[in-house]
Amino acid sequence: MSILETVEIATGDHPEAAVIWMHGLGADGNDFVPIVRELDLSECPAIRFVFPHAETMPVTINNGYVMRAWYDILGMDLVRREDEVGLRKSQQQIEQLITREIERGIPAERIILAGFSQGCAMTLQTGLRHPKKLAGLLCLSGYLPLADKLPAECSEANRSTPIFMAHGRVDPVVQIARAETSRDFLTRLGYAIEWKDYSMPHSVCEEEIDDIGHVITRWLSA
Repeated sequence: MSILETVEIATGDHPEAAVIWMHGLGADGNDFVPIVRELDLSECPAIRFVFPHAETMPVTINNGYVMRAWYDILGMDLVRREDEVGLRKSQQQIEQLITREIERGIPAERIILAGFSQGCAMTLQTGLRHPKKLAGLLCLSGYLPLADKLPAECSEANRSTPIFMAHGRVDPVVQIARAETSRDFLTRLGYAIEWKDYSMPHSVCEEEIDDIGHVITRWLSA
């Protein structure tokens, strides 16, 4: 399996940490690049931000239109019918990116997985199963996929890894109730979830960007 193409930005020379940030359905790795310069990371060491491009595929809910997607969306419910094959393939591709960062000298415990919408789903799908402890999971406007499989597949290494979940209260794409269900499910499994919601739709707002900067600083400044 070939490694995904990526856009990379480093906040300084000789990065000591990495953030691998997955985009949403139909976007690409460039989508969240502009946010890096809006984050206050002054108390952090140099960070390499890695923004991968998902592969293209026909998306059922969009009448089979071919676009970048981490997995197929089969219906509005999002979780009643899930593209398990697609989810697991993308999980393997993100694992490759984690491995590459480790090979570049950044330990797993200094790597954050982040994602928006489908990218959020992939952050949880991959991070909760990764065999080495990660620095944190940054989960924006998404939900937990393959929830019924998680109890048997979760990694003990990431049982205590911090998870930040953020969502728009008027999100028409991934309704907040879906994210709250994921949050509550993970809480019952013993994960420590930091939750924030904002007066916004399926997007990112200035208050959320400020919170993301604070979270990354908290996880990587030590």
